[in-house]
Amino acid sequence: MPAALDMPAAETAIVEMTNAFRKDHKLSAVKPNALLTAAARAYARVLAARNGELSHSADGTTPATRAQNAGYGYCQIAENLAMLYDSSGFTAAGYARRTLRGWQDSPGHRTNLLMGGATETGVAVARASANDPRYIAVQLFGRPETLKYNFKIVNRSPATVAYGFAGTDLSVAPRQIITHTSCTAGTISFKLDARSGVGRYEARSGHVYTLKPRASGGVQVDVSRGRVSP
Repeated sequence: MPAALDMPAAETAIVEMTNAFRKDHKLSAVKPNALLTAAARAYARVLAARNGELSHSADGTTPATRAQNAGYGYCQIAENLAMLYDSSGFTAAGYARRTLRGWQDSPGHRTNLLMGGATETGVAVARASANDPRYIAVQLFGRPETLKYNFKIVNRSPATVAYGFAGTDLSVAPRQIITHTSCTAGTISFKLDARSGVGRYEARSGHVYTLKPRASGGVQVDVSRGRVSP
């Protein structure tokens, strides 16, 4: 029987290697969150009790409901699962490295590792049983509800301006102020006029996108941060 894996050390190594991978792709690190960790640990135990059967809904729940049940108010949530066995056993770093390699080579898992909006993570490793040396890893990625993107569009031009955001066609009337709250970032595409064409701007939380008449005709967009000026 191979030596038992140091599971807490393996969990720490998975987080560290996840953040190294994200850094390589110009993404910010995810920080361990106690609620996400609790949700991951509870589900790792469920999978272990089911002889290591990997499923995102093994007990009739989903990653989202498991996060909610743990008290995590989420804006975005994603989950990676893995199961490994080696007759010679694992070091913590070796287990983490093989787990990350498997996720990186799987398109869906890789997408979760590189989830741009994720800010927090929770990782748990569990052994399938005392007599079964397979190890199950559960990793949750989350963006809390408190970090929703909030921005405003203000129309100070005399014309209604059409725009698109999050796959939806919208418009803002003259003197109208529209506040957007979104769990995901995206691009705002303003259909300004025949002269100016389409103006594309990355939606940033706390920013104000003000549509103003251009001196030479048409509409321009001023981007600022903070309150809407009178």
